[in-house]
Amino acid sequence: MNQKINKKVQFINLGSIDYQEAWDYQTKLFEDIVAKKIANRKKESVDEVQTENYLLFCEHPHVYTLGKSGSEDNLLLNELELKERNASYYKINRGGDFYYHGPGQLVGYPILELDNFFTDIHKYLRVLEEAVILTLREYDIDGGRIDGLTGVWIDYKVQMNPRKICALGVKSSRWVTMHGFAFNIHPDLDYFKNIIPCGIDDKAVTSLEKELGRPVEMREVAIKLTGHIAALFEMELFEEGEIVTK
Repeated sequence: MNQKINKKVQFINLGSIDYQEAWDYQTKLFEDIVAKKIANRKKESVDEVQTENYLLFCEHPHVYTLGKSGSEDNLLLNELELKERNASYYKINRGGDFYYHGPGQLVGYPILELDNFFTDIHKYLRVLEEAVILTLREYDIDGGRIDGLTGVWIDYKVQMNPRKICALGVKSSRWVTMHGFAFNIHPDLDYFKNIIPCGIDDKAVTSLEKELGRPVEMREVAIKLTGHIAALFEMELFEEGEIVTK
């Protein structure tokens, strides 16, 4: 089978959306791509095969999610306290531990067929981190990586007060990805006090607004971030038939 490379990626802004609804939607896209790959490989001869790619952006109401490698002990609230804080809780099929999603956080779900780009999950995570690092640089904020920890951090060099500004947690099957990243723009950081974020109890969580000391628009950040994602993956991003960036 000769698969035709498809670097076109449909960008979909889901806006503010319930976590379960977004999870169901990205799962459908993910499963459709995987099913297409399986079907194509069962065919004896195929001249050209294209698989789709998507980049979903959204915000969620208050929700805590637990990845496959996490511990329920890292949730510091009981069921009643969750209700009091108007928050929900899901065990999900991404990697990683507990994390919080809520208003003011830019959540990105790349549903990518990595055969169209590169088949390396480690590189995939590093490229997503790099897109956030480059976005922070546009605000004169020095973000980076800490050895052994996924995500993007502030004060990652000296580490006097290291703090996470973007978390990553992904799932992949047959080189198709789902879940993604959560970039703190201006969320209520108090909600992070109800968990041990990512199972790390000795480092803080921050936001772009807190680091800048001024308000920042979500849309402005999203435009900058999509540009860097598109450039790093060498993708052609489009929305409803129109090219966003390439």
